[in-house]
Amino acid sequence: MSKTPWLILLAPLVSAALITLVTRPARRLSAFISVVAVLLSFFCSCIVFARPEISALEIPWIEFHGILRVPIGFILDPLSKTMLVLVSGVGALIHIYSLGYMRDDPGKSRYFASLSLFMFSMLGIVLANNFVMMFVFWELVGLCSYLLIGHWFERDSAADAAKKAFITNRIGDFGFMLGILLVWGATGSVVFDEIVPQLWRVTSNPTFLTICVLLIFCGAVGKSAQFPLHVWLPDAMEGPTPISALIHAATMVAAGVYMLVRVGFLVQASPVALAVIAWIGTITAVMAALIAIQQDDIKRILAYSTLSQLGYMVMAVGLASGEAAMFHLFTHAFFKALLFLGAGSVLVALHHEQNIWKMGGQGRNLFLTFVTFGIGMLALIGCPPFAGFFSKDAILSLAYNRNPAIFGLALFTAFLTAFYMMRLFVVVFFGKPRSPAAKTSRESPTSMLVPLAVLALLSLLGGFNFFATHFLTLPHERDVGDVAAFVPGVALVAMLLGVAGAIILYRSRIEEPLSINLLRRKFYFDELYRALINATQEFLARVSGFIDRWIIDATVVRGSSGATWSFGALLRLMQVGNLQAYAFIFGLGIIWIIYFAIFR
Repeated sequence: MSKTPWLILLAPLVSAALITLVTRPARRLSAFISVVAVLLSFFCSCIVFARPEISALEIPWIEFHGILRVPIGFILDPLSKTMLVLVSGVGALIHIYSLGYMRDDPGKSRYFASLSLFMFSMLGIVLANNFVMMFVFWELVGLCSYLLIGHWFERDSAADAAKKAFITNRIGDFGFMLGILLVWGATGSVVFDEIVPQLWRVTSNPTFLTICVLLIFCGAVGKSAQFPLHVWLPDAMEGPTPISALIHAATMVAAGVYMLVRVGFLVQASPVALAVIAWIGTITAVMAALIAIQQDDIKRILAYSTLSQLGYMVMAVGLASGEAAMFHLFTHAFFKALLFLGAGSVLVALHHEQNIWKMGGQGRNLFLTFVTFGIGMLALIGCPPFAGFFSKDAILSLAYNRNPAIFGLALFTAFLTAFYMMRLFVVVFFGKPRSPAAKTSRESPTSMLVPLAVLALLSLLGGFNFFATHFLTLPHERDVGDVAAFVPGVALVAMLLGVAGAIILYRSRIEEPLSINLLRRKFYFDELYRALINATQEFLARVSGFIDRWIIDATVVRGSSGATWSFGALLRLMQVGNLQAYAFIFGLGIIWIIYFAIFR
C-alpha cells in the first residue's frame, strides 16, 4: 500500500484550507502555496502512472448492516492514471499562468483557494471507486465552478452566470442521483467492482436498464453541457480566463465523459441508451458549431467550440467506444487549454476587450501568442500532424462504420469547426488593428507565455502513436481499418474547405459580412428557457394561490377559527347569568343521570 495516491488528492485540499484560514491576507504567499500543492499532485500522479504496482488503502466510511457499504477507496487503473496526469498537469500549467493573469486582482487569495478546492474535487472524481464517493466530489466540482465563475461577483453578469451554471447542473445531477439509487437498489452495491458481478440483475430487464443508464447519463448532460442543458457553459466565460481554460480543458466538462467511460460496463449494456447518447452528442456537436460561426466574443467562440468537441466525445461513447472518447478528451485538453490561455494573453494585451472586431493585427504585436494560438487552432480543426487530427479521425472512422447518418453530421461539424476557427484567427491576428488598444498591444509576461509554449508542444505531439499507446488504448474496432485511408482524406477535404471559405470571406474585413440572426441568438434557447421558467413560475404561483386561498385559508384557517368561534358561542349561551335558567339546566342534568343509571 502506498501513500502517494493520498498525497495526490489531499495536497490541493490542504492548500485550500491554509489559504482560507491562514494566509488569505498574503496574496503572493497564497498563490505560491496553491501552485506548490498542484505541482506536488502532478509529481505524485507521474509516480503512480509510472509504477503499476502502486495501490492505496481502502478506508470504511458508511456501513448499514449489509444494506449499504460505501468505502473511501481509489481506482488506480490505466484510465484513472491517465486522467490523474492530465488533470494535475494541465491544472499545474493553468496555476502558473494565473500567477501572471491574476497578479493585480484584489481577490487573488480567494481565487487560488477556490482553484485548489476545484483541483481536489476533480481529482476525487477520477480516483473514486464507487458511485457515492464520485457523487460527493461531483457536487463539490459544481460548488467550485459556482465560486470560480462568479469570482468577480460584483458584476451582475458574473453572478448570474455562476447561478445559471449551478442550477443547470443540479437538474442533471438529480437524474444522476436517481440512476445511482436504482443501480444500488438492483445490485445491492455502489462500488464499481462489486456491481459488475451483479450486473445481470439490471440487464435482465432491458427497460429498467435503459432507464438506469439514461438517468446516469443525465449527470454527464449537465456536467459536459450537452443538449438541452448546454446553456450554462457559454455564460461561464464571465469568470477569469484561466478558469475558462480549466473548466473547458481537463476538468469539469471532461468529468461527464470520464464518468460515462468509467461506468462503461453499464452504459454499453443498453443499445437503446447508446443510441440516445450518440444522437445527443451529435446534435450538440452540430448545434454548437453552427452557433460559433456567428459569435463575436473570442471566449464564447471557444466555449461553443468546447461544446462541439464534447459532442464528439459523447458521440463516441454512444457508438460504444470509450477509447475513442478518451483519446479525443486527452488531445482536446491540450489544445483547448492552449486556445483559452492564448485568448487570455490577447485579452490582457487589449485591456480585456473580448470583441474580435475590435482586435486585428495582433500577429505582429503578439508574435509568440500568435504562433502558439495558431498551433492550438490547427490541432482543433484536425490538421495533420497535430493532435486533433488523430483523435477526431478515430471518432469519424468509428461513426462511418457504426452509423452513416451520424458520420455525415460529424463530417459537417468538422467543416464548420475549420470555418469558425479560421474566422477567429484571421479577424484577430491579421489585417489592421481596429481599436487604439489593438494598435499599442504588447506581449504577455513570461509566466503566461511558458504554459503556452508547453501546451503548444503537447498539442503537436499528443496525437502521435507513442503518446497514444502509452496513455490510452486506441480504438481497435472490428472494421475501422478498412476505411483508415478513406475517412482521414474526406475529413482533410472538409477541413480545407472550411479554412478556404473563412479566408475568402473574412480576409481584410472590418465588420461581420454575414448576419444569421437564428445563429447569433443561439437558436433562441435562452429566450425559450426564460419564457418556460416565467410561465412555470406564473402557473405555480396561481396554483399556490388557489391552494392557499381556497384550501388552506378557507378550510384549515377559517374553518378551524369558525368552528372555535361557534363552540365558544354555544358555551356563551350557557352563561346567561340567570339563576332560574341555571336551576333548570341543573335539573335536566339530574334527570339525564337518573335515566342513564336506570336504563343503561
